[in-house]
Amino acid sequence: MLRLSRLNASYGDVQVLHDIDLSIEEGEFISIVGANAAGKSTLLRSIAGLLKKTSGSIEFRGKQLIGRPPYEIVETGIAHIPEGRRVFPLSSVQENLEVGAYVQRKQINLSRSLKEVYELFPQLYEHRNQLAGSLSGGEQQMLAIARGLMARPTLITVDEPSLGLSPIMVEKTFQMLKRINEERVTVLLAEQNVFHALNMSHRAYVIENGKVVLTGAGSDLLTNEHLKKAYLGM
Repeated sequence: MLRLSRLNASYGDVQVLHDIDLSIEEGEFISIVGANAAGKSTLLRSIAGLLKKTSGSIEFRGKQLIGRPPYEIVETGIAHIPEGRRVFPLSSVQENLEVGAYVQRKQINLSRSLKEVYELFPQLYEHRNQLAGSLSGGEQQMLAIARGLMARPTLITVDEPSLGLSPIMVEKTFQMLKRINEERVTVLLAEQNVFHALNMSHRAYVIENGKVVLTGAGSDLLTNEHLKKAYLGM
């Protein structure tokens, strides 16, 4: 479904990603784990078309994404849920969701998407007329994920969804992502919470200093000695 080959990415003169190879099959839940500043967010931003200084290859369903603007990438079926949630605080919950559906050209599609999202996130329906900035951190994370789903993607890339959330909301967020994946949306997750991410994943990639250093089944990586010492404190 998605294949990255020798992907390099830079911010100005600083190269962050170095020859990244990564692949995702349809229906998988894949995690990218690693320490802060390892390059996880840069990788997701590269896929979303948000970085100009990229080279190598990013193919989605056989089509090259390098050089394409973000709005075209969304239209191919990829939705990016950014780190820090990035909701529009002075707009209502429903207005935030409608922005996410800008690729839905017909009102009937918008109405159907809203119905499906509210069924998945009933708490958002209760707050649909409330300003997004007044929601709790956990509710804003729900809104960010729901807004991405409004584009009816086949792949969502989710950047650090547990950041700043309570342990209870972290658990709820991961369970929601698992449910979304079970409903046949492919998930690519970048996450510092290594234990949760690997427990949830079919496969995972460990990134250090912009390079993939380990890859394998999530359950297998949980028993890897290097990973246990470096990220799990064991």
